[in-house]
Amino acid sequence: MESTYKVIELIGTSPNSWEEAAKNAVETASKSLQDLRIAEAIEFDMKVEGGKVTAFRSKVKISFKYQE
Repeated sequence: MESTYKVIELIGTSPNSWEEAAKNAVETASKSLQDLRIAEAIEFDMKVEGGKVTAFRSKVKISFKYQE
């Protein structure tokens, strides 16, 4: 059976790590999107305040099955 998928980009955040930031993005998306398929972390950055890293951010592409 043929399927169609949509891809969106989200940015997850975490005070601890890029991995946790990516996980937070996927888990948040799963609350409102159905049939998630693939998540790909594509960019990483950090928030810096006063010379210290205060947050990690991960940009994530997430695909899910398109429902009409």
